[in-house]
Order: sequence, then structure tokens, then C-alpha cells
Amino acid sequence: MRSICLYFQVHQPFRLRTYRFFDIGADHYYYDDYQNKRIARRVASECYLPANEVLLGLINEFGSAFKVTFSISGSALEQFKKYSPEVITSFKRLAKTGNVEFLAETYAHSLVGLNDSAEFKRQVQEHAAAIKELFGVTPTAFRNTELVYSNSIAGQVLEMGYKTMLTEGAKQLLGWKSPNYLYCSAPHQRLKLLLRNYQLSDDITFRFSQQDWSEWPLTAEKYVTWLNDIDPKQEIVNLFMDYETFGEHQKAASGIFGFLRAFPEQVIKTHKWKFSTPSELSEDLQPVAGIDCPHAISWADEERDLTAWLGNDLQDEAFSSLYKVSDIMLHCTDADLNRDWNYLQASDHFYYMCTKWFSDGAVHHYFNPYGSPYEAFLNYMNVLSDFLIRVNEYAENQLLQAAKAPLKPAKSVKEKASSTTKIPAKKEIKAKTPVSEKPQKKAETKSRKG
Repeated sequence: MRSICLYFQVHQPFRLRTYRFFDIGADHYYYDDYQNKRIARRVASECYLPANEVLLGLINEFGSAFKVTFSISGSALEQFKKYSPEVITSFKRLAKTGNVEFLAETYAHSLVGLNDSAEFKRQVQEHAAAIKELFGVTPTAFRNTELVYSNSIAGQVLEMGYKTMLTEGAKQLLGWKSPNYLYCSAPHQRLKLLLRNYQLSDDITFRFSQQDWSEWPLTAEKYVTWLNDIDPKQEIVNLFMDYETFGEHQKAASGIFGFLRAFPEQVIKTHKWKFSTPSELSEDLQPVAGIDCPHAISWADEERDLTAWLGNDLQDEAFSSLYKVSDIMLHCTDADLNRDWNYLQASDHFYYMCTKWFSDGAVHHYFNPYGSPYEAFLNYMNVLSDFLIRVNEYAENQLLQAAKAPLKPAKSVKEKASSTTKIPAKKEIKAKTPVSEKPQKKAETKSRKG
């Protein structure tokens, strides 16, 4: 019997308040508490709580025949605790069934795996500890932020002890091959890979309520016929999507919750498919081939690369400026700095700076709370300037304390301080002209939270 892996990503960033140039050095609180509370509660009532009830009902009805997988970012968990604790309770009820797998990811929902292996490892460990504390399980499979994957990241993930990883079934990764098999990393063959079937996943996440779509309305019965038409030799179908698809991106009035209820029943009735978790598939199946990925991929946009986050000068400057202090922050014991360090790394901040107005502009505009990418950049850089000043002051205080204790070796502290980013005198930050981009054919895109 073939398998369906049904996986949902749950993430909410801590959104930044309007932080002006004159706030730098005067106000160290960066977050829009009103918007964060409002959005967290709205999405909880429209998506997380009703969708969790549907899944719990399906598990109670079908038992071990229905299984589902989640990855919940650290910032989402913190917002649930702060604004909607009933969401944590509902996920705990799902966890107690034993039919739900929770994946490891970066706590900050960051792109740190691209440039800092030590910070990458710290965040993954912090996230795994949070999942263990809340849900009583230790993750055994890994999902990187935005499904970002490369040979380098594969090596880091394997070194952290994970033997299974989820990523995108991108064309540049697969070529002519199908995503409906278990693969492994070519240079790190002990790491098994599950690849997202983006065609079937996006039929639900993007096209479900599009009345001009030739397949509208999409019913569970119709969808299962598509699954049954897949070559019987193909072993798995990985349906990976944002959990906010249900009730937030696709509103309840569209019938999305009815689809979620009916789909598992239609699958189980066929006796051709079963629901499996990533760790189960990794144990039960053998990889059919190795995948070589020298350049990073993601699940975003037509290109399925990194250009949604690191595709122009604005994004590159913000990203590089942030990680200049990663060595200091790795050993930082200041709770407020560590909180801000996590929140400022969220991939969403860089997504808001995207200037891809041609091929994927509609989705980027819809999920951007700023008036333009340039506003997003200026606001973030003002916040970052204040944060970096505080980090420098922390490092200088550490150096001073070390100097007052001559019996204790201060070599490592001095080395850290010497690499600290020095903040220039205050001046208004102006955006660089982003890298020009050629118009591209409009395509279905990957959404992010706004």
C-alpha cells in the first residue's frame, strides 16, 4: 500500500512596530504588540482551533489509519503562550493520540543554516527542547525554514543526528524524476529526503477557491482520483502546506474545512493509500537515488530558490549586517538581547523586502504589511541599528568585567570584542537600488505570513 505524508507548517513572526530613526538609542522595544495579538487571536479562531478539532475528530474516527505531521516555529509557540494558550492545549490533545509527528526546525524560523553552523545548531536544539517540553516528544525528522535545502545544509542536519529531512521537489533538483519516492542526499547518503509534490500541494493551498480554475470546485472525491492516477510504482505523495491554508488563506466559506474532513475518508476508502509520518517512511522505505544540490532551493515562488529572501541588495545588506554579531550572540547571556536576536532572524523580515514585482509580485504584495519593500528595509535597519548598539555595549561590558578579574583568562572575550560590528554615527538609512529583474511568466507561488 502506498503512502500519503500530510505535513503542515505553523508559523507566526513577531511583527515590528514602526521604528523611526530618532528611536535608535532611545527605545529598545521593537514589536507591534497590538498587531501580533490581533493576528494571533484571529488566526487561532479561524484556523488553528477549528482545524485541530477536525484533525482530532478524524483521528478518533479512523484511529491509526490517519496520521499527520506538524512543524511549529518557536516564535509561533511563544505567541500561542502569550495570546492564545488554548492553541497549545489543542496541539497537546493531538500529541496525546500518538498519531501526530512533530518535526524539528530552527527556533527562530531563520535562514541561519546558510551561513552559521554554530547558530544553526543552537536554534535546532532550542526548538527540539521546546517541543519536548510542550508535547512530550523529541523530534526525529527535520524541516528547515522555507524548506531551504542544499548539500551543505544536509551535512549539518546529519551531523546534528537527524536521519530524515523534508524539502521541495524542485525541478532543478529532480530534473525528469518524480518527487513521489524516498531519496537521499548524494554527498550524505545516510540522510533520507522527502520531497514536496508542489503540484498537488498547491492545488489545495492556492487554487482551491479560484473559481476561474478549470478544476474548480475541488472536491475530495476528485482529488483522490488524481492520486489514484499516479503511477502505481511511485511509493509516496508528500503534501506539504502552510496550516493557515485552512480558514486563513482559504476562508471557511470556501468549503476548505469540509474538504479537510472528507479527504482522509476518501483516501482510506480506496484501500490503496495509507497516511504515514516522515519518520515512518524513513524506516519503511529505501531511497531510490541520491540527490545532489550544490545550490540552495526552497518552496517559494516560480524559481524555488532563495530570491524571495536574498534576491536584492536590500535583503543582502540586512542579512549580512545581522549576522556580523553572531559570534557574540552565541555566548550572550542577556535575556532581552537573546529574545531580540531570535525575533530579528525570522525569514519574514527579509521576505517583506522582496522586489519581485513581475513573476511573483501579487503574493509578495499581499503578505507584506509594509507599503513597499523599501519601507520594510528602512524600518528593519533602524531596529537593527539599535540592536547592534546594544550588542556592542554588552561586549564592551564583558571585556571590562574580564579586565577586572586578571586571574581569569580573557583571551576569548577579547577575540569576540575585536570582531564586534562597530555602529557608525546615527544617520538616516537609505535603501540601495535593488537588483533589476526581468519580467517572468506568472506562476502559482508560495505564500508567507504577513
